[in-house]
Amino acid sequence: MNWLSRLGGGVITAVQHLGRAGVFLPGVIAATSMLWRRPGLLIQQLYSVGVMTVLIVVVAGLFVGMMLGFQGYYTLVDFGAESSLGLAVALFLTRELGPVLTALLFAGRAGSALTAEIGLMKATQQLEAMEMMAVDPLGRVIAPRFLAGCIAMPLLAALFSVVGLAGGYLVGVGVLNIDGGSYWASMQTGVDVYDDILGGIIKSLVFGFVVAWIAVFEGYHAESSTAGVSRATTRTVVTAALAVLGLDYAMTAIMFDEV
Repeated sequence: MNWLSRLGGGVITAVQHLGRAGVFLPGVIAATSMLWRRPGLLIQQLYSVGVMTVLIVVVAGLFVGMMLGFQGYYTLVDFGAESSLGLAVALFLTRELGPVLTALLFAGRAGSALTAEIGLMKATQQLEAMEMMAVDPLGRVIAPRFLAGCIAMPLLAALFSVVGLAGGYLVGVGVLNIDGGSYWASMQTGVDVYDDILGGIIKSLVFGFVVAWIAVFEGYHAESSTAGVSRATTRTVVTAALAVLGLDYAMTAIMFDEV
């Protein structure tokens, strides 16, 4: 029965961890209301988690768009519908690949950096020093990083989709000799603002919220040691990736009225 005991202990630990995260979130959200007095903290973190992630998002978006251009063309050409390549690339990017891949990249780059930074501040007792000086760590350290992640993620997802469309155009028009006008025209007539674009924006907002929440929580509750910070960073990437994929399925099912 040892395996059953270990399984039960793991479930109890996971539930306790989730409960601490739920208790932690309202305090962080309340602390964000104080950032209007010190907007420089938010701007600094927007640069750290947003601007510093632009390069990897642009490169990934370009290659994903080019890949979709090739795959979409050789799939559609069998049905004589290669003129709809722009529509296929746009739908894949705006509905799914843009928000999901950006969230995974964001978790791997910005989320891990946030957790490591906050965890090291805890390991070196900087957070305790702030409390001794009557400075709230949630308002000074956690809230700016959390809000910056929530703001940066949708913007990065939009950038990913735009660059991906350009990558599909380069392959479709420049390599496969599809008419450039039909590439954009099919996209204009087939992409719906409410069902496609708005759905992708909602997903990116939710993903940004969840990834930022996981990152700051794991960093704030990391063990005060090098090994503890390392484990917290790993948990951030793994948990955020699984949460993004699970939420993507749930939100897609809800948007298509399947649940």
